[in-house]
Amino acid sequence: MAFLTGIPNNHPLPTSSVPVAVAAPPRNSQMNFALHWPEQAVKEAIEKGRAFKATFRVNAYDRKEAFCTVDGLPVDVLINGADAQNRAIEGDVVAVMLDPVVYWTKLRGSNDALISKATTDSTENRDSEKGEAARALERIRATLSCNPSKRPTGRVLSIIRSSPRREAVIGLLASNPWFPEGEEYGRELDYIQLIPTNSKLPMMVITVESLPGCVKERLINGDVSIERELVAARIEEWKEGSVCPKAQVIRMLGRAEEIGPQISAVLFEHAIRAADFSPESLSCLPEAPWKIPTEEYETRKDLRNTCTFTIDPASATDLDDAISIEKVSEKVFRIGVHIADVSRFVLPDTALDREARIRSTSVYIPQHKLPMLPPELSEEACSLVPGEDRLAFSITWDIDDTGNITGRWIGRSVIHSCCKLSYDDAQDIIDGGFEVDVSGKTVPKLHGQFELKDVVDSLRSLHGITKKMREIRLRNGAFWIETPKLVFLLDESGNPYDSLLGVRKESSCLVEELMLLANRSVAEVISKAFPDCALLRRHAEPMSMKLKEFQEFCRKLELDASSSGKLQLALPRMRQKLKNDPVLLQILLARAARTMQLAVYFCTGDLRGREDEWAHYGLSIPLYTHFTSPLRRYPDIIVHRTLAAVVEAEEAYAEKRLSCAAYDSGDGIGNGCFTGLYFDREAAESEEGRETLLSAAVRYRVPASEVVSEVAAYCNEKKRASKHAEQSAENVYLWGLLKNKKVMFSEARVLTVGPYFMTVYIYKFAIERRIYFGEVEGLAVKWIATTGILVLSTNTEPSQKSYLPRSCRKIEDIELTMSQCRIVTPEDKNKCITIAPSSYNTESDVTATPPLRFPSVIRVLSIVPVAIHAIIEHNGRVNFEAKLYIQ
Repeated sequence: MAFLTGIPNNHPLPTSSVPVAVAAPPRNSQMNFALHWPEQAVKEAIEKGRAFKATFRVNAYDRKEAFCTVDGLPVDVLINGADAQNRAIEGDVVAVMLDPVVYWTKLRGSNDALISKATTDSTENRDSEKGEAARALERIRATLSCNPSKRPTGRVLSIIRSSPRREAVIGLLASNPWFPEGEEYGRELDYIQLIPTNSKLPMMVITVESLPGCVKERLINGDVSIERELVAARIEEWKEGSVCPKAQVIRMLGRAEEIGPQISAVLFEHAIRAADFSPESLSCLPEAPWKIPTEEYETRKDLRNTCTFTIDPASATDLDDAISIEKVSEKVFRIGVHIADVSRFVLPDTALDREARIRSTSVYIPQHKLPMLPPELSEEACSLVPGEDRLAFSITWDIDDTGNITGRWIGRSVIHSCCKLSYDDAQDIIDGGFEVDVSGKTVPKLHGQFELKDVVDSLRSLHGITKKMREIRLRNGAFWIETPKLVFLLDESGNPYDSLLGVRKESSCLVEELMLLANRSVAEVISKAFPDCALLRRHAEPMSMKLKEFQEFCRKLELDASSSGKLQLALPRMRQKLKNDPVLLQILLARAARTMQLAVYFCTGDLRGREDEWAHYGLSIPLYTHFTSPLRRYPDIIVHRTLAAVVEAEEAYAEKRLSCAAYDSGDGIGNGCFTGLYFDREAAESEEGRETLLSAAVRYRVPASEVVSEVAAYCNEKKRASKHAEQSAENVYLWGLLKNKKVMFSEARVLTVGPYFMTVYIYKFAIERRIYFGEVEGLAVKWIATTGILVLSTNTEPSQKSYLPRSCRKIEDIELTMSQCRIVTPEDKNKCITIAPSSYNTESDVTATPPLRFPSVIRVLSIVPVAIHAIIEHNGRVNFEAKLYIQ
């Protein structure tokens, strides 16, 4: 077909397939890759639909296989082999040219849902898309509909934008010199290899001459211990004549067998800034101790006489939200959410603002807190600490006893928190076990005019109301997927000695409900007042293929998840059915979470006319944003500035027009024309309304839509990076725990089972692992496919064939009993280490999990005993393995 012009590199290239001006020269013997297309040629090819812009993603288990997601196509494009990938690495934004249909590959797995989506997209976008590129996409979608078993293939023409991963490589050095064949760098310089810990990255070379002096000296002296030290590096270049990229070592991090260097590697790899704040940004801070200026009391609503308090983790020091409640009448309460007014201190285009934007988010991992803002601000001047007057952005709602909202006020305020409650304190109050101490000693410490009884009564009232609000929200289609979080107990040296799964408390749900309401309220206000430049957060529907996989998983468990295309109806039913099996429910929720796409920030101006795409699927609401955590999220600061402009515009409009007299700046609650429950569109679109909104936007430096789009895209990247860093750090600490314990035992639930391996869920750590039967010589495996039953027993005859590339191990090599434990180390798989019984966690840890006895019948959801131990892979990445604990 004419629109599919890409041809594999080993196929003759017709002259009509590429623009004549940019036809690549024939490859000679010194070129390992095709030349990248010039920028202008790539731009023209994309405009004409002959090439497409996409992000390059590598298969972690097979680096020769990569995929690109092209907007508008329901199936990822396969980029197979080094030639087709043409020096692209994980995360690069590339220009991709598709191959003719005849070269497309077979699509693994069912794609019925994808083809359905392709047809729908083609219909929906026909009117909105224009130009040659749009028509090319339509033809490709039509081709996919006619070839449901095919996956498009293609090749990389050029790298449009380099991946941040090129600047953040972690790996191990090889001490032996290496001379790559055919390298154009020449042989006058010695090379050594850099083996990245990330399996998605290619092997790299480093010139010995470029290494730091101390490293070079160790290499010359033959110090092989350097091979076990993690290094931080960056890719400098990858020329068409080189088989692998050339890198530069930035610094040595330390031994791979230690937690500290591994955490440093995690931070470097995900570009998390651990450095101190610059002197320029610190110069923007107010002088300490900071006191509220008199004019702030005069221009803000005074809420210091309202019983206000915070609920946070016991160790929290950056308190950016407080809550309050007052009784207005017999059936109406006034509930308040008060957020630290960070935008009052972080002014646009200052050094502090620029550094906060670069950091984008605070990152919290064990033993490390990497704040977005300096502690002098996040823990002192802005933090809503008890006993101090603080500036806030407040939202108050009048809510009746059924959970319905009857009024709303939004504005800047001065508050005075009377105490700081931990989640445990708040839960004790909710449970009714927290009583006022008659001796006068109170925990937590109280400040100001309110007594502990006031806090207790307020919190219990808030719990009752938020519980009803949550019920209403869930009835309206919202749902929550709660996955367990592993919490580590650390000794005085910061090393993990135990772990537990965190339990979500009702006190957490109380705070969450109020924060959700605040974020939703602000989203409604700013998106209507500034429809072209509001920063919102959206959440798309689950991925159809993932949803289908989840439904198939539920079917195997005899659970119904197919009656609705959405999870809103399925999950509550499953929770009820599995209320007596919390582990299976935990597994189910973890699987359901995999169907979800990531929520992302976006600029409303980018999706004007497509308001249905603004919605948040998980919350089942049309508008949502982030407003409640400005101390640790930069998007919240942008939202605060936008909201401040709306509030000031409303006040200015109220002075000009009596029609907005409903606005109340006194002690009561008003429904303002811009911030109230009902947005006055006529007022906003009037000459006076437009003038006041524009003037306020200029005053508060509300960013234009182009800037908001850039901020949203950047913050999305940093949000993903921080999430991955937190997950990686959790894995490091779990590895450290297992390393210290040598081996730990646990029961596991079988998720999938077959003739070669089983997948188990180890609920002690909330992780999944595969256990391969082919690793064990002498283990007899009988798989009965018709019934889905596996029978394991011993076999005295040696195995004839192993389906795994690694060598088999005798059954005694992984037998874990009270008398001895033999574990194969990654450094030498032929050498076993005998671990004495004293090395076990505790005697009860062993005896609490009885071993598996032969013969054993296993099926999906069977409970099997496993032993988990720490390993270090050949590339320096820490990991852990599970084995059957057998007798």
